[in-house]
Amino acid sequence: MARLLGVWRRHGSRRGSADLAAGIRMLVLEGRLPVGTGLPAEREVAAALGVSRTMVATAWEALRGEGLVVSRRGAGSWSALPPGAHAREDELPGAGDMIDFTRAVPAAVPGVAGAAAAALPRLTAELAGHGYYELGLPVLRERIADRFTARGLPTVPEQVLVTNGSHHVLAMALRLLAGPGDRVLIEQPTYPNAIDAIRAAHALPVPVAMTDEGWDADAIEVALRQAAPRVAYLIVDFHNPTGHRLDAEGRARLGAVLRRTGTPAVVDETHVELDLDGDPLAGPPPLAAFAPDWVIAAGSASKSHWGGLRLGWVRASTEIINRLAAARRSIDLGSPVFEQLVLAELLGDPEPELRERRAELVTRRDALVEAVRTHCPEWTFRVPAGGLSLWCRLPAPVSTRIAVTAQNHGVWVVPASRFAAQGGLERWLRLPFTQPPEVLADGVRRLALAAASVLDSRAAPAVLNPV
Repeated sequence: MARLLGVWRRHGSRRGSADLAAGIRMLVLEGRLPVGTGLPAEREVAAALGVSRTMVATAWEALRGEGLVVSRRGAGSWSALPPGAHAREDELPGAGDMIDFTRAVPAAVPGVAGAAAAALPRLTAELAGHGYYELGLPVLRERIADRFTARGLPTVPEQVLVTNGSHHVLAMALRLLAGPGDRVLIEQPTYPNAIDAIRAAHALPVPVAMTDEGWDADAIEVALRQAAPRVAYLIVDFHNPTGHRLDAEGRARLGAVLRRTGTPAVVDETHVELDLDGDPLAGPPPLAAFAPDWVIAAGSASKSHWGGLRLGWVRASTEIINRLAAARRSIDLGSPVFEQLVLAELLGDPEPELRERRAELVTRRDALVEAVRTHCPEWTFRVPAGGLSLWCRLPAPVSTRIAVTAQNHGVWVVPASRFAAQGGLERWLRLPFTQPPEVLADGVRRLALAAASVLDSRAAPAVLNPV
């Protein structure tokens, strides 16, 4: 708990209990202290943090009043959620006056409703059958395969499996390829839920740091040879959260490394259609084109069309597809038919909706860039050519403190430590540009106020709390 809290003091000794309660509140609401976790005794917390037991007791009492800590005589205390609260940053609402910078997910493209209406007659025909398609609807698999072919990777429907999102692909691949104690290579930073999935499989994430230019191919090869991971998880198209994209030369080199080391890789292509400065069909070929037997490509409709469809897909060799389908039976028996019919309609002529999506995101990206430059001029970042967020470098290691303080200014934001296997990254903050420009501008203005209060007080703990 002490490590997760990091630098939690904001107001010196006068409001230490309030600061401690705020830090623990963030851990619970963000999901880093899962609901139901047994909490250490007050004296243990006090000893670990170097504070008085009275301060801890006061913080605990405040959290009990909010329903975030529950205590029972003889049973101890544990983390909880009051009614209507949320445990994960990807579940936190932007309700009321709160502005939500935790979700890098846009609203639905306008064509979803029309596609649903067009799918209804086809649903009627499906009602006479059993409704189970373990590999996915044939028409949807064919259209997904056509999209891969258009991107430079010849694909047939037999190489496609429809899933319940790209995250579902990773879960299935881990079940198939990795066991408890096995290593899984990841980039650092990376998608937080991927780290959670790896740990849920009782595997060990092996991070390789991204550089300012993107991927360090030498470091990846060294990690593959020395750590011998059973599988890798990579995001080479508009990386989440950095926004980098690996060029064709880099893909050829990485594909060669995967072949030489015999390492299968789950490649998350969730953002591949969100090329904001170019044409997705004219971009670099998929990584699977350079290592066809070793790449499991995971795609999703959540960012390109709508997260509510809860549909994704995997493209791999027919052997891997058949093995994944067999492994899937212990998880589920297929994806919902109606949603597949809707997505098949959307992919029948995908470019009009995708062009509109990209144009909207360009406007929002540029609005966020302008807002950060205006209100947070000390923050630095690359303007990404695609994806859904800015990866901002802060002037001091205060990411978690800003995330905690921002709640008081009406903003939810995820501390960068969530994007790392073992915490850290305190000089970074991810800001999605998935909301309307006026909301983005207001959110950054509020974040600037939170950041100013943190930076103004960051020297105080060293003076007031030398312990």
